[in-house]
Amino acid sequence: MPHAESSINSDYGHRVSAQDESAPLLGNREQRRTSQGTSFGFSVFNLMNAIMGSGILGLSYAMANTGIIGFSVLLSIVAILAAYSIHLLLRLCIQTAVTSYEDLGLFAFGSVGKILVASTILIQNIGAMSSYLFIIKSELPATVSGFLSGDHSGAWYLDGRLLLIMTSVCIVLPLAMLSKIGFLGYTSSLSFFFMVYFAIVVVIKKWYIPCPLPLNHTLTYLEISNSSECKAKLFEFSKESAFALPTMAFSFLCHTSVLPIYCELKSPTKSRMQNVANFGISLSFLIYFISALFGYLTFYDKVASELLQGYSRFLPNDNLIMTVRLAILLAVLLTVPLIHFPARKAFMMLFFSSYPFSYLLHILVTLTLNVIIVVLAIYVPDIRNVFGVVGATTSTCLLFVFPGLFYLKVSYEDLVSRQKLGACGLLVLGICIGACSLTLITVNWAYNE
Repeated sequence: MPHAESSINSDYGHRVSAQDESAPLLGNREQRRTSQGTSFGFSVFNLMNAIMGSGILGLSYAMANTGIIGFSVLLSIVAILAAYSIHLLLRLCIQTAVTSYEDLGLFAFGSVGKILVASTILIQNIGAMSSYLFIIKSELPATVSGFLSGDHSGAWYLDGRLLLIMTSVCIVLPLAMLSKIGFLGYTSSLSFFFMVYFAIVVVIKKWYIPCPLPLNHTLTYLEISNSSECKAKLFEFSKESAFALPTMAFSFLCHTSVLPIYCELKSPTKSRMQNVANFGISLSFLIYFISALFGYLTFYDKVASELLQGYSRFLPNDNLIMTVRLAILLAVLLTVPLIHFPARKAFMMLFFSSYPFSYLLHILVTLTLNVIIVVLAIYVPDIRNVFGVVGATTSTCLLFVFPGLFYLKVSYEDLVSRQKLGACGLLVLGICIGACSLTLITVNWAYNE
């Protein structure tokens, strides 16, 4: 929970210079040096777990609507800006001795800043959990049917909405109800290997689905004289391109986890944590790009907004696809309860900050959040809507706008210094990206209606 504003301001006089790249995070340096902490490798691993999620399933669709070169340029820009915004957050962390995103908001703009950051984190986490549950709704029926023989169409156990409700009540809710859920952190570390496995399978299955795509969901297909649908586009712009940048922003958002990882890092310094961030973002970029490229080269313009849906249509009984679908679902199930915790913390900070901890309140808030994300997952017709809206608003704020804004407000450097000019550019770019993307998405919805 954030410190009292007066306490934070009193710490300001004892802050460490932002130029000291080797300075530890907090004032008690000897204690930090002697503490065991988390190794560099595990810190990279933890950050990648925070970065990689359901966004990997929407990047092939983003490439189909921007072209290979356009996608490569945009994804590179978003990755570089994500690393730079982490750089600004770490500099702020050293200057203020603040160790959470909400505390930075409190330090910069008082209670208004705290409320703004907490609200953004809450909406972002609700959007992330909804996107994960959307995957369960769309992929779990195909996974169940893959293990059954014969025709089971119309059976209740193949109803995605019913399976989603059962999964949420029986698995997600009990795990999210726990007051301490640290052991799930070890289990969820498997999600990184699931993502790597997913990328490998996408590369392999590129050679198993012909182009033009088969009709009637069989491998007996009608050759189409116009072969242009089997040619990759280098640049593409359409009304669907509005979803590309928000999806990329959604996919690289890890900033709410950066400061906690920094606090736990062994021998914590800004330069060491920046290396953790750069390494984690680079590896995530590589996995994202490989899966997006080969997913696009498999389906071209027919790629689904959620990549696994294409494999469900054209390779419904493929054993390898069944295993990767099961791996993704397992990663999702282990991740959703974890995201409940920062979402619940933000919710409590917004509405019950003056109340002492109560198990009854803990249960009621968890139930409320679970109902909200299940309803959203059931009634949102397309996962690209989640990526688009959440990416254009909260992801853009947490990734671009807030780091730049807080740095301009808090840092004591000259306004024309390199870092403040960079923060100003990040702020302006984030506002432009968010406003343009949200406008185009709204126009696209109106057009479809």
